[in-house]
Amino acid sequence: MIAEAGHYALVLALGLALIQSIVPVIGAKLRDTALMQVARSTALAQLLFVGLSFLALVALHVTSDFSVANVYENSHSLKPLIYKITGVWGNHEGSMLLWVSILALFGGLVATFGNNLPLSLRAHVLAVQGWISTAFYLFILVTSNPFLRLANAPMEGRDLNPVLQDVGLAVHPPLLYLGYVGFSISFSFAVAALIEGRIDAAWARWVRPWTLMAWMFLTLGIAMGSYWAYYELGWGGWWFWDPVENASLMPWLAGTALLHSAVVMEKRNALKVWTILLAILTFSLSLLGTFLVRSGVLTSVHAFATDPTRGVFILLILCFFIGGSLTLYAWRASALKQGGLFAPISREGSLVLNNLLLTTACATVFVGTLYPLGLEVLTGERISVGAPFFNLTFAPLFVPLMLAMPFGPLLAWKRGDLLGAAQRLYAASGAALIAVAVLWAWVRGGSAFAPLAIGLAIFVIAGALTDLAERCMLFRVPLPISWRRARGLPRAAWGTVFAHAGVGVALIGIVCESTWNTELITTLKPNDVAKVAGYEMKLDDITQRQGPNFSELVTHFTVTSNGKTIGVMTPSKRNFTTRSASTTEAALLSRGPSQLYVSLGDAAANGGIAVRIYHKPMVLLIWFGPVLMAFGGLLSLTDRRLRVGAPKPAKTARALQPAE
Repeated sequence: MIAEAGHYALVLALGLALIQSIVPVIGAKLRDTALMQVARSTALAQLLFVGLSFLALVALHVTSDFSVANVYENSHSLKPLIYKITGVWGNHEGSMLLWVSILALFGGLVATFGNNLPLSLRAHVLAVQGWISTAFYLFILVTSNPFLRLANAPMEGRDLNPVLQDVGLAVHPPLLYLGYVGFSISFSFAVAALIEGRIDAAWARWVRPWTLMAWMFLTLGIAMGSYWAYYELGWGGWWFWDPVENASLMPWLAGTALLHSAVVMEKRNALKVWTILLAILTFSLSLLGTFLVRSGVLTSVHAFATDPTRGVFILLILCFFIGGSLTLYAWRASALKQGGLFAPISREGSLVLNNLLLTTACATVFVGTLYPLGLEVLTGERISVGAPFFNLTFAPLFVPLMLAMPFGPLLAWKRGDLLGAAQRLYAASGAALIAVAVLWAWVRGGSAFAPLAIGLAIFVIAGALTDLAERCMLFRVPLPISWRRARGLPRAAWGTVFAHAGVGVALIGIVCESTWNTELITTLKPNDVAKVAGYEMKLDDITQRQGPNFSELVTHFTVTSNGKTIGVMTPSKRNFTTRSASTTEAALLSRGPSQLYVSLGDAAANGGIAVRIYHKPMVLLIWFGPVLMAFGGLLSLTDRRLRVGAPKPAKTARALQPAE
């Protein structure tokens, strides 16, 4: 009964999405307020029904109803409760239901908090959201129904993919989808603006909070996915340039460019056409990521589907929305008036450079990811594009971007003073040079460029702090006055400081882990000792134990440094008999921002076991940096200027009246 109710709720959500996609557009055309208001009520009702449908699937997994094919394929009665819940989105059908639920959530948020939007704009935005929802509801109901019943209900399920039975999977996909799907609002605003032929600084003020929210979630989702791969896959790496990883990186790069472009549009009423294009491309890349993961064209631990029918359906959705929006853009963009002019050396100019480098980096990832697929389709030849290509093309673009990053906030709008900004960055430059000199004198081994890269990261962090010091007039006025000025700064200013500093922090972690990582692969028996990076690791014992739905080989290591015990590590290998699969559960021991990392290999005939031991200096900074970036985004999102919104337009134009 629960399955049928969930399926029926999904069908009702489809019907509401169809109404939402048609009636408000007619209302906007006829200037009929009542019809335009339908968008708000249908968006909220659609959220209710798709939410009920999602909760129904959760209930089926929690109660282990194996008469439902999705539950049978991805659950097990002995599986811990948390993994029964996370198993809902650990498969193709359930993850797509989560996808449309989040899509409806964002539509409901616009309907609830978009009262300061012109009524016709809100109607068009929610109508575009309805078009997207309709397409994906049809996709789920036609090709990926999560509520299908089995004719003969089995007694037990096949269990979830063991690699996905991890706490990280409770967090990573929802965060990633909140980012992916969140950019649909920016897309809907862009298409709505093209339909109305009206775009201005107020539009940028309206769209920026939604873009910022999506960017924050995508930043955290990518970071969580990286950390999950680091500790769960047992390979000791945190980024592999996997095509599915690239599928999430591309919209992040485009979304970062969109955020900065929207600032120029809001402050200076410039870059209008470019900002609209970025909003379209960012969500288009999110759709492309959905296609790559679910079409079966890729083989990855991240990929779900292998059914070509689903791939064709998503490809049609992709072509309709990307092709349709770009066609509308080509038709209407020339009618949009350009904004104010500015000098190349200015705040606007620095943000244009930011956009140029970010979009070029996005293009290199796009080519490296899709070129092998295109070549295989055209010639049948399979090639692999890996880390060497991406490192050699991506890194050179980010070096000038990071060099320019501290200058941007110090330049004035419209016309800036580059020499004056450089003079204010003397302290940051000095800190970077000192860091480079100390590292060259102190560190042995590794790339000669590593100290330069860390110096660059210090320059970015110190540059962000310089901007804060300049705003507070630190050391130029009494300290109490500086403190009052700091407290009075807009939260967006603090957000910029944290976000930019987070980039530098992440770079320090990346360089240190990549350059001075220590690895030892050996076979140990009980009471054997391994020495890595000044640490002694004694294998105490090897034991077997039974988990809820797996058997586990557990080892215990006592870690000492300078004769003092600093911790115990318990890496293990789990065998899931239902799935006939095993996983490696790495053990981590943090020492400040650095970590010791131990993962197990195969058991040896002499009673020992193969182990892989790493010492990873500063590795936690890789993920602390994105957390700082997301925190900066959160501060900006809570800025009073974004909460107040743009001024309401005149009431003389009925279709542009504020929504109620």
